[in-house]
Amino acid sequence: MFETAELGHTVSKEDYEREVPGLRGELLDLQYTLLESKGFSVLILLNGLDGAGKGETVNLLHEWLDPRHLLARGFDYDRIDPAEAERPWLWRYWQCLPQKGKTGILVGSWYGELLQGAFTRTLKRSAIEHRLEQIKNFERLLEADGVLLIKLFFHLSLEQQKARLKALRKDPDTRWRVTDADLTRLRHYAEYRRGVEKVLRETSTGPAPWTLVEGFDERYRALTVGTLLRDRLKERLEGAAPPQPPKPPPVSPGVATVNILDRVDLTKVVPKKRYEQELEHLQGRLNELSRHKRFQKRSALCVFEGWDAAGKGSTIRRLTQALDARRYEVVPIAAPSEEERGYPYLWRFWRRLPRHGRFTFYDRSWYGRVLVERVEGFADEITWQRAYAEINDFEEQLVERGVILCKFWLHIDEAEQERRFRAREETGYKRFKITEEDWRNREKAPAYREAVADMVERTSTDLSPWTLVEANDKRHARLKVLRTLVDAVEAAL
Repeated sequence: MFETAELGHTVSKEDYEREVPGLRGELLDLQYTLLESKGFSVLILLNGLDGAGKGETVNLLHEWLDPRHLLARGFDYDRIDPAEAERPWLWRYWQCLPQKGKTGILVGSWYGELLQGAFTRTLKRSAIEHRLEQIKNFERLLEADGVLLIKLFFHLSLEQQKARLKALRKDPDTRWRVTDADLTRLRHYAEYRRGVEKVLRETSTGPAPWTLVEGFDERYRALTVGTLLRDRLKERLEGAAPPQPPKPPPVSPGVATVNILDRVDLTKVVPKKRYEQELEHLQGRLNELSRHKRFQKRSALCVFEGWDAAGKGSTIRRLTQALDARRYEVVPIAAPSEEERGYPYLWRFWRRLPRHGRFTFYDRSWYGRVLVERVEGFADEITWQRAYAEINDFEEQLVERGVILCKFWLHIDEAEQERRFRAREETGYKRFKITEEDWRNREKAPAYREAVADMVERTSTDLSPWTLVEANDKRHARLKVLRTLVDAVEAAL
């Protein structure tokens, strides 16, 4: 696989000086065109052998391009920040995605972490295979959201790497760049190379292929990277749309005659006295669990979806009443902001994941893509259909990292919803809760019912099942949610 990257490619000084001025001008023009259009973002992954030129390439791109519109980030895999260690392993990379119109440069990226884990044997073979699948899913998501992904692997032959590391160690100004880990990988060059080949083969896809760059001659390396970046940018800016994934096949039992919401028993009622007793008991249990020693190595995330006026907000308040304000966050989700629209859809949810020992409550969530965006036409069918798999993958990563995930759909019938709407209009301090859009949404209830049924069917998994909550009686709904969360936390601990 690496034969063509060990041929000893070189570029003369004269050829380099002749080519570079024009190439730099083209790249700068393309960067400004991208910035003005904000049609997509560019993400450059720089991976490769130690001493092959990753750091020099970052410096080169900052010199050739306008650095104000570059976001560069390198990763240390020996010292993981506690905020990163407490989240799913891809969390740190979601924080580094560039906004539309901008260019991101990741030195090492998710591949560096995977290869490091494989080489040091801190990741088992099964974990490596699992992470490779997660990487493929992640990159498919980025590509589908329009990110131009450019993956570069800088290679050196064994003799070239020895020479580069020797030269770096000899110079007092660069000696610090050669670590003990670099020298260990050099001693195990053949083994490391085999592991790299496997990863590159499995993750070199049509939309995001790997490009091998021989890294020994710095002029050849610079022209290769600059030319590739120019060509890929020009191709996309001139109208080549990112390849769209095929429409996922529907997962359906056939022609539905009964909606799952029809099975929700809305006649359940809890008397006030019993409610007050159970509420106090469950809130006490939740508070004790939040301070439990084992919970300090876990976190909890609750998703609340449901009809307008179903009681999501008031139910969340009964949960937060039981908790120390320093231990929870409530995240109300509305239409994405201008900034959020510049990133892949799930970006704003990855940003607000709880740290260990804490709770996060989402008042509406990432399920907006398969509910509101589907019904209102804000997302085309291919986009909301593929969202089911993206959401399942996201939630699987949360649960694998120890997040206790609870998902609630609060269900009420149309008559109860109308009664609550009228009450809000007639109560001064509740008028802000009711809008013309709420009334209009009632006309689309059949479409929403179908969307909810599909959502539950396709995203209620063993790892993250949905809990359907009978919410015509608010007291019953609050107790059921509290009991479900308490039971889930106790089971996890």
